[in-house]
Amino acid sequence: MKLISICPSNTEILAYLGLEESIIAVDDYSDWPASIEDLPKLGPDLSIDMDQLEKLEPDLVLASLSVPGMEKNVAELERRGIPHIVLNPNSLAEIAEDLRVVAQACHIPDQGMTRASQFEDFINHMRTIAKGCTEFPSCYWEWWPNPIFTPGHVNWLTEISAIAGGRNLFQDVELASVQTDWEDIRLRNPDYIFLAWVGVPYERVKPSLIMKRPGWPELSAIVNSRLHVMEEWLYCRPSPRLLEGALKLAQILHPDKYNNLELPEWIGKIK
Repeated sequence: MKLISICPSNTEILAYLGLEESIIAVDDYSDWPASIEDLPKLGPDLSIDMDQLEKLEPDLVLASLSVPGMEKNVAELERRGIPHIVLNPNSLAEIAEDLRVVAQACHIPDQGMTRASQFEDFINHMRTIAKGCTEFPSCYWEWWPNPIFTPGHVNWLTEISAIAGGRNLFQDVELASVQTDWEDIRLRNPDYIFLAWVGVPYERVKPSLIMKRPGWPELSAIVNSRLHVMEEWLYCRPSPRLLEGALKLAQILHPDKYNNLELPEWIGKIK
């Protein structure tokens, strides 16, 4: 099959299903695995060049609704009659289901079932370890600094925090993404602060900027040196790479309980 992905998380799902050699083009933000580096790029995920995409005559396009504004990609694929499927996971269970759905659409259903089961098994293993924790520190995740956006209850980072032995600071808000402000976070006083600014290169995330926010230098996380810059690609993309991020988080929160845990071989072998 000739496959096109127009979202980084979809590209990663194809790779974990062993289909990277079938990918003929991707969006500009897809940057993993290394095997896709020289493929045609179709533009940013919110501005896909549909004329170029159509000329490539794909058998299947993997579209997404993971970012507001992607709806227009789906509408244009439908208008042109281009075969496609649309993914929009918000939970770990939905990511597992996407592995099955994509594999079925690509005529390798057994591989999808295998990967989904492996994905779920590692999550359950981490969840079992988390049950043995006696403290569950609060984790403030910052997706965007101004205005501030952070994941709410209906998001995989609430689950990632939980299986790592923590709790999402905004798990009480029944939304996937929450717009809040500096004062709200100050009053909640998180135990840890994790900066994963979507679309911003890792080296350009500046922790020093948040020290200018009123009252933030006195936050528990700051006083106790628990401010971390995290890899956006390990926490903000709904693909199996989240397991790598989950383990890194767990080893920060509870090194005594998770340091001997290793990633599944199938997660680490793709580069």
